[in-house]
Amino acid sequence: MVRRGEVWLINLDPTVGSEIRKTRPCVVVSPAEMHDYLRTVIVTPMTTGSKPAPYRIPLTFQGKQGLILLDQIRVLDKTRLVRKLGEVEDETLEATLETLQEVFAM
Repeated sequence: MVRRGEVWLINLDPTVGSEIRKTRPCVVVSPAEMHDYLRTVIVTPMTTGSKPAPYRIPLTFQGKQGLILLDQIRVLDKTRLVRKLGEVEDETLEATLETLQEVFAM
């Protein structure tokens, strides 16, 4: 049902403090093997209204310039997924996964 690199509209509320809010597009970064066995998915939100910063990946999706916010990565129950919006380009997914490796490197 859910695959890495797909963009889903996801309900992120409720939130606390500086966590990104609202129902917004998110990129799935967890591998398919997780989706087969768990009811959760790892996603990172997208936005068009934020400034570039370390660990934010620029992209164009559905004709809009935006950012993938790796500083806001979340694990969510699949019931928060509203609907599939599409997929990011292969180059964008590759940059996202490479940057995540950097974020979690020791």
